[in-house]
Amino acid sequence: MTTVLAVANQKGGVAKTTTVASLAAALHALDQRVLVVDLDPQGCLTFSLGHNPDKLDSSVHEVLTGDKNVSDVLIETDEGIVLLPATIDLAGAEALLLMRPGREYALKRALAPVIDNFDVVIIDCPPSLGVLTLNGLTAAQSVLVPLQCETLAHRGVGQLLRTVSEIQQITNPDLTLLGALPTLFDARTTHSRDVLGDVSDRYDLPVLSPPIPRTVRFAEATASGSTVLSGRKNKGAQAYRELAANLLAHWQHGTALATYSPNTPD
Repeated sequence: MTTVLAVANQKGGVAKTTTVASLAAALHALDQRVLVVDLDPQGCLTFSLGHNPDKLDSSVHEVLTGDKNVSDVLIETDEGIVLLPATIDLAGAEALLLMRPGREYALKRALAPVIDNFDVVIIDCPPSLGVLTLNGLTAAQSVLVPLQCETLAHRGVGQLLRTVSEIQQITNPDLTLLGALPTLFDARTTHSRDVLGDVSDRYDLPVLSPPIPRTVRFAEATASGSTVLSGRKNKGAQAYRELAANLLAHWQHGTALATYSPNTPD
């Protein structure tokens, strides 16, 4: 069965798109057929995987509005990942979908013809809790919340968790919350640990391991239109490889996900 994962956080700058691209590349390296869906009108995931959104003739926008079949819009990337890209046109999809019945199911319906061609589908939700994010959560089986390890980074996490709860009650009762993924983590400071401990206590939310370290390699990879896994060995790539292995074992064998204890020294 295909696993569909939504990566969501309405706060920007938390390495959400980096997580989608890097996790997808790590899963592909584990012989998984991976599709990534860019639901952000800014098209950051599309750009980071080597495609210029401004030069694309069609995107997930036309798929959601029913103007094109998903199979006609999918594109290959140099990483071996299949991409359902986004362009700025997607900004208009919110208004169009709001006027349609069953608007939360548009993405799930659109993916249905091709979903069996993939082992894993990862959805990059936009930094909001609008109709596009609701589509991503309705189409997914599980949701991962990237969380920047800085003060006030968890503002809005409670609202996101309430949205997930509402999705579970209304459009997707089988949706599971995997937990928070620490990003931009600096192991040299106690501040990052304090933030994660607060999140764990305040929201009773599992904090997944390993935390993703802060490294300039992520910015360099994005600028070159590739993922951090395609360059030379680095700690960021290794963290995503470990996360991918943990998730795959969880999905395939029901293994418990590794969690991070802020009080345990690295």
